[in-house]
Amino acid sequence: MKQATPTKDRVRIRQVEVLSDNWYVLRKTTFDFQGRDGIWRTMSRETYDRGNGATILLYSTVKKTVVLTRQFRFPAYVNEHDGLLIETCAGLLDQDDPHTCIRKETEEETGYRIENVRKVFEAFMSPGSVTERLHFFVGEYSDQDKVSEGGGLEAEGEEIEVLELPLDEALAMIDTGEIKDGKTIMLLQYAKLQGLMDC
Repeated sequence: MKQATPTKDRVRIRQVEVLSDNWYVLRKTTFDFQGRDGIWRTMSRETYDRGNGATILLYSTVKKTVVLTRQFRFPAYVNEHDGLLIETCAGLLDQDDPHTCIRKETEEETGYRIENVRKVFEAFMSPGSVTERLHFFVGEYSDQDKVSEGGGLEAEGEEIEVLELPLDEALAMIDTGEIKDGKTIMLLQYAKLQGLMDC
């Protein structure tokens, strides 16, 4: 198999223009890209930089359940959905490392204080336009880990409902369309494929 030319040697940035810096950063970048045929072509792409994030599936081997959240997502609402998405707990890293971020988000959103979390993989969720890299975690919870009602931070406009469901019921909700969130589908399927509840 022929060795590929390193990508860094095939990209030359010409110009970066900030289109919006209101909440996150939208940039338009003009660059030259060298194709496999050796020809350089000038291209232009817009990228939306909202930082990187982390998400977690809380699961109980004792109860065979998972903890999910439900909250209003305006982008889903304007794309022919009621906007109320069922999701795994998630948040942006901001200045934290992924492990610190996800433990903090878990307690804020779900009310569970979980120390032992395990990273299982990373993924770019929408690489055609969004720069975000998402860190995926799993963590086992028990009723004793519940320290508050959760619900998110009111100061950030969060109004999060905490759901505890049997894993099989959550998986069935993918088939019915009740769960449409990509990160949630990935972690639920991971739990089933890896047999997280099989003990």
